[in-house]
Amino acid sequence: MASNFSTVMKALTVEFEKTTAHHVGLSFGSTGKHYAQIKNGAPFDVFLAADAERPRLLETQGLVQADSRMTYARGKLILWTSKSGIDDIKNTLLIGQDFRHLAVANPKLSPYGLAAQQVMIKLDVWPRLQPKLVRGENIAQTFQFVHSGNAELGFVAYSQAANPKRSVQGSFWMPHQSLYSPIDQQAVLLNDKQASKDFLKFLKGPLARQIIQNYGYDLP
Repeated sequence: MASNFSTVMKALTVEFEKTTAHHVGLSFGSTGKHYAQIKNGAPFDVFLAADAERPRLLETQGLVQADSRMTYARGKLILWTSKSGIDDIKNTLLIGQDFRHLAVANPKLSPYGLAAQQVMIKLDVWPRLQPKLVRGENIAQTFQFVHSGNAELGFVAYSQAANPKRSVQGSFWMPHQSLYSPIDQQAVLLNDKQASKDFLKFLKGPLARQIIQNYGYDLP
């Protein structure tokens, strides 16, 4: 399961288990790593990715249940600092003199990392900022780099800063979504177990959609 979705997934699981006899076991990590594990036979039941590409690839490889692929959330990227009262973070990024470290998720493994790379390329700062980059294995680790102060700035998921269950201090800039490829987060069924089908049905329902929106995601 995509690491950016960890907190909202825990909230969803609580509601799902209230109304069914099923128990949900969660495994969080980068979309790229989970994709590789599923290809190698990892015994997951449902895959919630942070992009549309990996679920689509699994579908073409015949590794998912037919017609199960669906978009459950649309992610938004922000440039975030844990420092409050910073008025022009975008300008800080463009000048590149007022910080030593910029955290990004690995673009090869994380759709949010790829989006961050695309934004920096569009702003023509990608080559210049290479010496400042600190790469997280996934977006959760990237967020922690900034939250802990090990990096002054970082590209993270808006949902991490907008989490209604946690007060996060700081300032952010939200790049226009035209600067990066859409982060359509998709889910697929990896088997035909009843619990798997019930969870995907729940994910499409009004309660789940409201919870997802409350945590800072757009809805499909």
